[in-house]
Amino acid sequence: MAHTPIVLVHGFYHGSWAWAEVVTELSARGRTGVAVDLAAHGLHAVNPAAADRRPFDPVAYATERSRVADIGLDAAADLLATRLGRIGGGRAVCVVAHSMGGAVLSRVVEKNPGLVAHMVYLAAYMPASDTPCIAYPALPEAADNTFMPLLVGDPAATGALRIDPRNPDPAVRNAIREAFYGDVASERAAAATSLLSCDAPLAMATESTTLTAAGWGSVPRTYVVCSHDRTIPAPLQRLFIAQADAAFPDNLTAVTELAASHSAFLSSPGRVADVIAGLP
Repeated sequence: MAHTPIVLVHGFYHGSWAWAEVVTELSARGRTGVAVDLAAHGLHAVNPAAADRRPFDPVAYATERSRVADIGLDAAADLLATRLGRIGGGRAVCVVAHSMGGAVLSRVVEKNPGLVAHMVYLAAYMPASDTPCIAYPALPEAADNTFMPLLVGDPAATGALRIDPRNPDPAVRNAIREAFYGDVASERAAAATSLLSCDAPLAMATESTTLTAAGWGSVPRTYVVCSHDRTIPAPLQRLFIAQADAAFPDNLTAVTELAASHSAFLSSPGRVADVIAGLP
């Protein structure tokens, strides 16, 4: 019997490129991994015009309205669902989501549970029912978060969670590395930073999904805790698991842990592949 295809979903600012090493490692383990771009990311990204204007105007960059501000969870979920249907060809697939990709996965599965055979949240947002992701960074479990200081401008005004990955200031680049790539080799972290998009739609973080037993709660799930994460700290990851298990006690979360930072797909692609290759 053929293995279920594994679809890999990145988080904010990244693209399908982030999974390249994991795809290779999965192939070496006899599994097929397919990485896709989220709406407003990867090949769908649209950066603010001010990002490329020279001389650079930091005020314009911080205040320009995002051209992806209108993309919310429904649009992102519809695009991902279309990809899953195409890749599965009528079969349910296994989906591995990282970071904010988890919120999109949750919306897809709630609306179309038959598309997904198994959900894997890798250091990902797995928000409770009717709870927007934006509510979590203020919780005590997120006290060690180093991501929020990266934001540029007022998200309510720009419609985006905007960062500045092109900023040459070493302090800014070090802050990005600490948040996303703490245990990634410096050359690879620099290369990844250069590929990041600037804007993530605010709506994807402020909207929420109502989870039901017949929808999201009916699909098996695994959570991979990255214990050295500084964007979604491990205590917050464990809160997601506790909330899910309390809400759906008949379908408990399988949990595994990696001693890795937020982007384990770059620092430990082999270990990530080991975890997900063992799924049905």
